Amino acid sequence: MDMETKKPYMMVTMIQLIYAIMFLISKAVLDGGMNTFVFVFYRQAFATMFLAPLAFFFERKSAPPLPFVTFIKIFMLSLFGVTLSLNLNGIALSYTSATLAAATTASLPAITFFLALFLGMETLNVKSIQGTAKLVGIAVCMGGVITLAIYKGPLLKLPLCLHLYHHRNIPSQVSGGSTSWLKGCVLMVTSNILWGLWLVLQGRVLKVYPSKLYFTTLHCLLSSIQSFVIAIAVERDISAWKLGWNLRLVAVIYCGFIVTGVAYYLQSWVIEKRGPVFLSMFTPLSLVFTILSSAILLCEIISLGSILGGLLLIIGLYCVLWGKSREGKNAGDEKTDPHHEDHDAVCNEVKVVIS
Repeated sequence: MDMETKKPYMMVTMIQLIYAIMFLISKAVLDGGMNTFVFVFYRQAFATMFLAPLAFFFERKSAPPLPFVTFIKIFMLSLFGVTLSLNLNGIALSYTSATLAAATTASLPAITFFLALFLGMETLNVKSIQGTAKLVGIAVCMGGVITLAIYKGPLLKLPLCLHLYHHRNIPSQVSGGSTSWLKGCVLMVTSNILWGLWLVLQGRVLKVYPSKLYFTTLHCLLSSIQSFVIAIAVERDISAWKLGWNLRLVAVIYCGFIVTGVAYYLQSWVIEKRGPVFLSMFTPLSLVFTILSSAILLCEIISLGSILGGLLLIIGLYCVLWGKSREGKNAGDEKTDPHHEDHDAVCNEVKVVIS
């Protein structure tokens, strides 16, 4: 395998490592006492600062005019798909663990497919083996979510624990069946549903406004304003807004620049070279990285239920992806058939890009 062939595998591994670090560093600063809403505001503000110059230099001349109706659609997408999703995710992360966040995010392609199916943007033929695989995958993902929420099992802790960042212990992580843990699971799933809905609906908006970099920058800008309004209404203490030269500053810079900037570019590159299914197949890597890193670096206690639930989510994800890939292959074969009419082939593909 030459370097050109290895490059997509290296890039997709780097993407998942970036997200694993994001889960860990976000969990650390939130457990360290940083306000969730303030963190989300700073994250989106730094992302806007990073993307705005790029959008200005690269798409200033090619970007089409923005109609008012399209602006309202982008505003609503930002409100529900970005602002509320990130804030709910942050609250859920303070109740649960980085491992749960990685596990539910790994199942995002399956959640996205289910939402696309519900909105009529996807098709599901239960009589075919591909349709059955996708249906089974959705059911297994739901089983994984339920397992994560209600089953804890034995608690596991690695003997190697570095305590790199001292943060408060969350009782919900160690007390089985606690209300806080269940509340966190519900919020985490809700956050991912909103995020998946954003991924599905943004495709329609991009057809009207195809300038992707401007589109993403506008999302971050609007989300920054929305997040600021929420944060200032919830947190009036000026000391909670101070970053300083500490992990809080590192976290917002990392999430704003590296996650939104670098990871977005790498994902676009991988999708262009190998397609969205190839990218989605590697999302469980972030779960593996997060489990090991959170146990070693944050001394996070991992329950057997988290591992089992994560495995179910991964199995369900691959069932959905396998069904999607087989359908795509069959659709390609049908298009090459000269006797097959174009309007008989229906294959709607949802490209999942997490920024």
